[in-house]
Amino acid sequence: MNPIARLRSIDLLRGAVMVLMAIDHVRVYSGMPAGGPDPAIFFTRWITHFCVSGFVFFAGASAFLYGQKLNDKKQLSRYLLSRGILLILLELTLIRFCWSFNLDFRSFMLAGVIWMLGWCMILLAGIIYLPSRAIWIGGLAMMAVQQVFGLVPSSWHWWNFIYTVSENGPGWINVLYVIAPWIGVMMAGYGFGKLLTFETARRDRLCRQIGLSAIVLFLIAGSLMAFRHAGKQPFLFRLLGQQKYPPSQLYLLMTLGSLIALVPIAEKAKGWLANILLVFGKVPLFYYVLHILLIHVLALGLNTILYGNPHQEWYTTAPFAGVPEDKRWGLPLLYLIFIIVELLLYMACRWFGRYKSQHAGQRWLKYL
Repeated sequence: MNPIARLRSIDLLRGAVMVLMAIDHVRVYSGMPAGGPDPAIFFTRWITHFCVSGFVFFAGASAFLYGQKLNDKKQLSRYLLSRGILLILLELTLIRFCWSFNLDFRSFMLAGVIWMLGWCMILLAGIIYLPSRAIWIGGLAMMAVQQVFGLVPSSWHWWNFIYTVSENGPGWINVLYVIAPWIGVMMAGYGFGKLLTFETARRDRLCRQIGLSAIVLFLIAGSLMAFRHAGKQPFLFRLLGQQKYPPSQLYLLMTLGSLIALVPIAEKAKGWLANILLVFGKVPLFYYVLHILLIHVLALGLNTILYGNPHQEWYTTAPFAGVPEDKRWGLPLLYLIFIIVELLLYMACRWFGRYKSQHAGQRWLKYL
């Protein structure tokens, strides 16, 4: 296989997790809880667990493939460093504003998924100079023994940027996504990028073996843990409801195993749905920023229709929204808004994708 050829599986799976991500972010503005005993709400949240794992893992794989295209580690390192800085700045400014429409930066700040991706790329800019085997083995090791990062004193509040050690975060900054073990996921994804350059039959066989092995390991270990910690929740909920903040080993096995196993299927996928997902997957940052802004605006409009008031005050610290329980939309409205969002995003992303392909020589476009 040509090592610099663009893999449709990465774009398609990235597009798929972006669509799922939008479900969860509509849920934020609807006021619906992140899970719970109701099966419909539980699975509305659970299906979105694959999003951040897919973002980080495929970002690592894409970095490797882009490096193969450049054939120059210094250029790749500069790209990762500059892109990482851009992502951090966007998270702290434009993305934060789209979430909250709140200009009081001293009252609320968010260290979200884009912040984490930015720092991981900055770290990867140096890590790529290590031997390739050391990178993916180191990434797997970091995921496996991540709890060592939590051994620092709980009084080190700023360590919460690296790994969660206390409920008290660093000042007014809300840390959603820590650096460890997510940098390990990106490192493993970087190693996985080399696998993607193998001959097709070998690549697909290894993807199935790795992915299904991870799923089986998750089912065995997760089932044992679910039986051990019996509670009011059904067994299936205890099995699937793995810790996301920070992501546990079982969470990573569940999500990454499934995504890796899907690569051979995604590479061959055809039809209208595959084409839609490819449109989204080729412009990930454009999609991300626009979808938050669009969901927020639609939420204000729907609130105005339902309650005669946009109730912007519910969202000044979004994604930590404060919607009263009696004002929650319910799942039918949640999914209706989600469908409207995706239709509008498809038109916008298709236009931008065409613009990007027609102006491929403009360097700034490669960051979007």
